[in-house]
Formats: sequence, structure tokens, C-alpha cells
Amino acid sequence: MRERYASGIDDATAKKMIDLLNANLANLIDLSMDSKQCHWNLQGTGFIGVHQLLDDTYGRLTEAYDTVAERIVILGGKANGISKRVVEDSILETYPTDITEVDQHVRELTNRYKTIAASLREGIDAAGDAGDEDTADLLTEISRTVDKDAWFIGANAPKNNIFVPKPVIPIKQVYQ
Repeated sequence: MRERYASGIDDATAKKMIDLLNANLANLIDLSMDSKQCHWNLQGTGFIGVHQLLDDTYGRLTEAYDTVAERIVILGGKANGISKRVVEDSILETYPTDITEVDQHVRELTNRYKTIAASLREGIDAAGDAGDEDTADLLTEISRTVDKDAWFIGANAPKNNIFVPKPVIPIKQVYQ
């Protein structure tokens, strides 16, 4: 392991948190790419508002995964955000490329945000249980942002549209 800049955390805890954070890094990068896929390809009623909103939410996701990557390095690890790893390790299914309508994209993307938010909350619990309150706090901050952006995106759905979130697929149990 590289030099650790966070004091008061033993090697075993640091290793668990690095694995946990790398799992979340893959998920957040994947979600950001899904947001761009949606941003580039949606059309229909409400296009411009959602299109512009997705630029903002993408920016918040990139800030989030950058912060996660920096925490990994602070703990003495190596952030692994290469595209091959993201594809292999993300809990999200491949974003559908056969949809174009705003309401279809809004539904799909909102469900993905909810899935990642639930996964982040699992990470918050794991970090707290491991005694790394700083990592738990970082994931808490990110989960609040992801929840808020799920709301911002989901609020663009037609009123009679009920979201049925896909079951949460737990982060690989690398942090237990």
C-alpha cells in the first residue's frame, strides 16, 4: 500500500475502505456516462430543460467521483477508474440505446440514480461499522446529492408515471 495520509485508521480498515470506495467509484463513473448518453440522445417534450439539467447533474457526479478517488489515495490506495474496470464492476446494467423520448430517459435515469443512492447508503453503513467516519461522511454527502438529482430528473416525468425502481444490486462484498 502507498503512504496513508489519514491517521488513526489501521491497515485492515484502510484496505476495506479502499475497496469500498473503488466499488463506488466505478458506480459513479458509470452513472455519469449514463447521464451523458441520455443527455446526447433524448428528444421530445421538455427536451431543453432536461438536456440542460443533465449538464448540471453530470458536473456534480464528476465532482463526486473525483472526491471518492482522492479519498482512496488519502487512505494509501490507488483509485481505479479505468473504463474496463467500470464496465466490469459497476452494479448498473448497460444503458439502453434504443430509447429516445424524454420520458423514457427520465424513467431510466431516475431509477439508476436511486440504485446508486441505495448502494451509497450501504457503503455509509459499512464505513461507519468499520470506524471510518470520514469515509461515511463523504458517502453521506454524495448520497444527498444523488438523491437530490434523482428528484430533479424524476420531477420531469409525466404525472401519471410511477417509478418502479429496479432491485438494488449490492456492491460487491469487498468491504466485509
